[in-house]
Amino acid sequence: MPIIVNLDVMLAKRKMQLTELSEKMDITLSNLSILKTGKAKAIRFSTLELICEILQCQPGDILEYVAGRDNS
Repeated sequence: MPIIVNLDVMLAKRKMQLTELSEKMDITLSNLSILKTGKAKAIRFSTLELICEILQCQPGDILEYVAGRDNS
């Protein structure tokens, strides 16, 4: 899939663990882990909005399009 999820990069920049983000979002760690590893097939805008709010970033900091890449 040509969409790359850079959640791990933003977590590192904010010195935050995935578990801490999970608690602040009130979302299961397994669901966030699926997103972080790029295995998610979709993300709700409300979830992306909350991630951006907590990490103080933009959606483009989390999601990246790389043409020609296929990880399916």
